[in-house]
Amino acid sequence: MIWEELKESLIMTEVKASSSQEVFQQMGGALTREGYTKDSYVAALSEREKGFPTGLDINGIRVAIPHTDVSHVNKSGIAIGVLKEPVPFVQMATDDEVVKVKLVFMLSVVNPEAHLEELKQILAIIQDTDVLSKLTEAKEKQQIINIIKEKEITL
Repeated sequence: MIWEELKESLIMTEVKASSSQEVFQQMGGALTREGYTKDSYVAALSEREKGFPTGLDINGIRVAIPHTDVSHVNKSGIAIGVLKEPVPFVQMATDDEVVKVKLVFMLSVVNPEAHLEELKQILAIIQDTDVLSKLTEAKEKQQIINIIKEKEITL
């Protein structure tokens, strides 16, 4: 279960950023400070995002799930950011369609096979528009963990 892995130190509410790069610096920086990722992680996120964009539009709520190669990761973890104002990300599977993202699930993954399972779990959570709405409105870190826990229990 994802909620069991979440740490309050990696959950950010009201993130102030004007670009995906700033989101990467803030959230990726937290993963690095906590020892989840190597110093190369933030730059690797930016580079990977250019070729493999991670923005998604789920029934009008925009989410991004940035991650990068395991060579930039020390241990698995998830950072969650609720952005104060939406930030442009290129939509997944496109080269130029921009979506204004409000919620970011940033992954640090050491095992590519586990990564796919984690992505499936995140997708199961974010396909629920009510859950996404609650997450984008959450102001407290524990509230975010509880919203995800409640959803995962029903899966």
